Amino acid sequence: MHKKTKGNLLITLGILLIAAAIGLAGYNLWDAGRAQKAAEEITGQLISEIESKVEDGKTAAPYIDPNTPMPVEVIDGYEYIGVLEIPSEGLSLPVMKEWDYTRLKISPCRFTGSYYSDDLVICAHNYMKHLGPLLQIGIGEDIYFTNVDGLSIRYIVTNRETVEPTAVEQMIENTSNSETSLLDWDLTLFTCNLGGQTRCAVRCSRAAESTEN
Repeated sequence: MHKKTKGNLLITLGILLIAAAIGLAGYNLWDAGRAQKAAEEITGQLISEIESKVEDGKTAAPYIDPNTPMPVEVIDGYEYIGVLEIPSEGLSLPVMKEWDYTRLKISPCRFTGSYYSDDLVICAHNYMKHLGPLLQIGIGEDIYFTNVDGLSIRYIVTNRETVEPTAVEQMIENTSNSETSLLDWDLTLFTCNLGGQTRCAVRCSRAAESTEN
């Protein structure tokens, strides 16, 4: 009887663990879908605002002093600095001015820096419709950032590296720590690697031209 009872307990425990795993997987799918929907709605609003400014001639000049504050657009009480586009992955995402864990549930966020001073760092969760595709993005791919005044900046992916969560200085430095790369960069995008123990940092260099839409 004792062995039978123990066996039943193990079977019950196994069923509970399977149910918990299914529940977690279901929640993750729901959360990713929610994040995708939120980002798409906000991106649409930002693009509409940007287009209206461009039509009115209210666009930014190609060169602005690096110390100039970045313009923002407020949507649902949050400040956004622009739209990040990764054509190879079919992504177009809003970017909030500041980051915290609540904001990251909605969209990618500026971690530090500015596109004016060529040291912008953007972070996001690894949802597949946020920055999850960074885990396999190729070197040489184009990335675009368009600010809320219509200034479009083209970047090129030059390096990808794994960074420890505590290595904040390495994340925000704009020179390479890789022995195989002597390039510096003007934009860093980072997200969690699978498992969440380390960060994937994609480094990008600014292309020669920047245009107004």
